[in-house]
Amino acid sequence: MKTSRRFASKYLLRQQALLGLTPLLLALGACSSNDDPAPEPPPPPAPVVNMLPTFVAGTVTQASYDGSSDDLLTAGLGKTGLLGAAPAFAVPATPTVAELRRNAIYNNYRALIDYTVVGGFTRLYGPNIDTTGADTLGEGKVKGTEYIAVADDGTGSQNVVLMVQVPSNFDAKNPCIVTATSSGSRGVYGAIGTAGEWGLKRGCAVAYADKGSGNGLHDLSSDNVIQIDGTIATATVAGKKAHFNAGLSEAERLGYIAAFPNRVAYKHAHSQQNPEKDWGRDTLRAVKLAFYVLNEKYGTDIAAQPGKKEVVITPANTIVIASSVSNGGGAALAAAEQDTESLIDGVAVTEPMAQPGANTGLTIKQGAAGAVATHSKPLVDYFSFANIYQPCAAVSAQAGLSVSAAFWPAAYTANAQNRCAALKTRGLLTGATLADQADEALAKMNAYGWQAENNFLQQSHFRFATNSIAVNYVNSYGKFKPSENVCGFSYAATSAAGDVVAQNPVIQAGLFSSGNGVPPTSGVNIVFNDSVGGAKLDFLATSAGSGLADFALDGALCMRSLVTGKDAVSGASLFGVQKSQSDRVIKGMGEVQLTAKLRALPTIIVAGRSDTLIPVNHAARAYYGKNQVLEAATSKTRYYEVTNAQHFDTFIAFGALLGYDSRFVPLHVYFGRAMDQMWAHLKNGVALPASQVVHTTPRAAGVNVTLANVPVWAPSPAASDAIGFAAGVLTIPE
Repeated sequence: MKTSRRFASKYLLRQQALLGLTPLLLALGACSSNDDPAPEPPPPPAPVVNMLPTFVAGTVTQASYDGSSDDLLTAGLGKTGLLGAAPAFAVPATPTVAELRRNAIYNNYRALIDYTVVGGFTRLYGPNIDTTGADTLGEGKVKGTEYIAVADDGTGSQNVVLMVQVPSNFDAKNPCIVTATSSGSRGVYGAIGTAGEWGLKRGCAVAYADKGSGNGLHDLSSDNVIQIDGTIATATVAGKKAHFNAGLSEAERLGYIAAFPNRVAYKHAHSQQNPEKDWGRDTLRAVKLAFYVLNEKYGTDIAAQPGKKEVVITPANTIVIASSVSNGGGAALAAAEQDTESLIDGVAVTEPMAQPGANTGLTIKQGAAGAVATHSKPLVDYFSFANIYQPCAAVSAQAGLSVSAAFWPAAYTANAQNRCAALKTRGLLTGATLADQADEALAKMNAYGWQAENNFLQQSHFRFATNSIAVNYVNSYGKFKPSENVCGFSYAATSAAGDVVAQNPVIQAGLFSSGNGVPPTSGVNIVFNDSVGGAKLDFLATSAGSGLADFALDGALCMRSLVTGKDAVSGASLFGVQKSQSDRVIKGMGEVQLTAKLRALPTIIVAGRSDTLIPVNHAARAYYGKNQVLEAATSKTRYYEVTNAQHFDTFIAFGALLGYDSRFVPLHVYFGRAMDQMWAHLKNGVALPASQVVHTTPRAAGVNVTLANVPVWAPSPAASDAIGFAAGVLTIPE
């Protein structure tokens, strides 16, 4: 039974009321005649029939795994397989559904954690580590049953994939559910190694959702799509089983590829649904699906209704923790805000992509420094800003330019320098020398919400993420078709020289397993159609406005203009097509802003101070601060900020290539602790420690991470570590 939520108080009130009536009932009984007939007992309540949720399109499929040859957590690979190379497909051009699932689990597991032993995998965390932190689970395989369903309105245009994993040791007398909404734009297995692992180890059912993104590719030239099960088929054959169909008429599709050959569309960018606005709904739907499958499995048979089950597992007797990381963490917060049915008991998330909306009532201060100049900006606002200045900032001496040619070839350094020069020409920088311009660009980044702790990461994040996120979310928020080529960008495979080429069918066949849902990924890159001389890979594109290979600055300025509603260079109001497109983007941005109203729901938010992808001043700090502004008197939200931690634990595994390993600790350790803390609170009433900064110690390169590097947060933080809030000011210690 739950011990620390609304149901306990309701039960106590009811019992107290009954106890208060006892003397009166006894007195009435003494006055009654023995000849009076005994009252008829009330009829038993009708059983509540378990019903398939109406949002499920079609049937719920299920598969059982023996925990040896195959399993829920590692797809039969175990810790040893997860440490090794990716398994090969028997026939690479036509992988089986089982092979695609296996490799999807392998790739998604390793995508969110430092998967090296020296970094902590299999020692501090991993499938072999039990709930006490001991290495007792062997290969860490989990026996159980996996259920998959699709939420849709009947058209096949949404096809949000939901999944519930029920381990064999699930205890129907002490039920628990953990949400594991995918991070980033990943598919339904996107949180398998984070919330999935934690929940399965606890014997909880895990409720997953791909939140309407995932690896939904539509190859517009071949008309191939990826189906829900991961296999490839033509759009005609797949029909409503397509993970995503771009929705172009045949005439539109053929006309588009005649002008722009070999282009592809992607679900998150081109579904025309703005799926982010529904991430909270999708997470709640996953919870509802979990209750359905649990009651089908454990509910009692209803004699009067053959084939029907009585609901025995309910929100009142089940602990439900909304969880996940990054975008999945933001989805958990959105679900908590939208939970009008009291499904969720607590929230525990790390590095959440949380957009708190207008936040003028908040001031953020760190240490003795003055107030943070810019905070609480929408995601695509700060990404479109970074997409202009970050490549120039990356060559600042203060940012520590990487020397790894495999990661950042000389051509990229030249293009970054060209970006600085082009920004100077357009009046967006004023520095006289390259060094001055780079330092100025970095200063602009720092003034826009990034901190000194982020400077080293600017280069790697531009290399891997920034333009990708900007292009994806501008398209998504504006609900654009792929054929609209917003700001001159499209998706396609490219050659070594950056020219558009046809998709590789073998790579495409495995994309369900290898893709991350947002190009560049697995043979799909970002192309700048308007490059001088013809379409080119964005990183090798030449802008007409500068005549330089400058990472497609023209396109970056266009996207910034659509986000702000003003010309990014002149500041003038937009007009014509650009104004219309901007209106669409701004409307979509407004649809996804959160409220930060959690109504005293126990909540833990953990973030790394060095997070450069989702800067804390725009997300974790901003969301927590707004929650305090709105609900300080009743809030049960805690914020733990971890020093020397950032967004991409998997980049730590790259070692000397990126230099993360000697600078950053794995934030994933703190994800597990946040979940443990919330579990102890909901299960046993253990108080949540006050908000605080956790000071970590990076290791030397090549040296094992130990618990000394990643200390636990304090039950009662010292004054020098305590995060404070008063009169609208959020104070973060150094």
